[in-house]
Amino acid sequence: MLAIGERLQIISKAVRTAIEERDKAFIQDLAQRQVAQGAQMLDLNIGPQKKAGPEVMDWLVNTVQEVVDVPLSLDTTNPEAIEAGLKVCKQKPIINSTNADPERMGVLFPIAAKYDVGIIALTLRATGLPVSADARLEILVEDLLPAIEEHGVNLENVYVDPLAMTVDGTQEHAPEVVKATHVIKQVMDPPLLTTCGLSNVSNGAPGEVRPILNRVFLVMLMGAGLDSAILDPFDDELMETIRIVEHRDDSTAKGRVYLALHDAYAVDEEFDPSIIDMSDPGQSAILKTIRVLENKVIYAHSYLQL
Repeated sequence: MLAIGERLQIISKAVRTAIEERDKAFIQDLAQRQVAQGAQMLDLNIGPQKKAGPEVMDWLVNTVQEVVDVPLSLDTTNPEAIEAGLKVCKQKPIINSTNADPERMGVLFPIAAKYDVGIIALTLRATGLPVSADARLEILVEDLLPAIEEHGVNLENVYVDPLAMTVDGTQEHAPEVVKATHVIKQVMDPPLLTTCGLSNVSNGAPGEVRPILNRVFLVMLMGAGLDSAILDPFDDELMETIRIVEHRDDSTAKGRVYLALHDAYAVDEEFDPSIIDMSDPGQSAILKTIRVLENKVIYAHSYLQL
């Protein structure tokens, strides 16, 4: 699975200041540390940047590429900034992202086709994000795929994102996102690529709860066929969880639980909790998190203590 580092985002005050002050040392250190932690691609999120966008993206791409040799995801709502970044990318990048709004698709899909680069396509209309997996699939089939064909985008470059939502307030989305990922992989042959913003699922949750929500949700999604995720590479246990699943490492009890969870979702079956040792706090926490993400137990910030 392609791990895309999320830390270079303008939402961070420190990153925003570094961009504003053109602090290369800060940006390059953050880029290098993400790659050292296992990020195979870096997301460069500069926000709207309506006026300075092209110059900012050009500077940021070049700054990062001076010190790391990984592809980049260009994350901004400014199409001029995206194109400026594409022109200086050394490796094949991804455009992050377009929704199913005809106007935005009409701008970004032609850019993706022109430069033959990846593009993330969100199952989101201007009217909003539906809850069900079927409704997400409908947006893909009725809106995104026709526009992709119309604008000549190579299907191998498309990453479909069914949009993870926080369990804090929109818990019902979590199992539908997993189901949508599974179904999207079956729509075409060869299968479409899939991705997600993993940390979205834990937004609003306490700091001590966010990591396990992210880890368990990622295992479920990987089982459903997820190809990539924008995530926090500084979460050592998250990166270790990816390794466990990819290398089929069943040498620990936690590893065996994660592999069983992955395998259940790979064949679209219910996870069997009988393998869980509830006297083990680590395994117990995983099971409680599974039940929350499956929308079987109502989420509360204190759910791990209940």
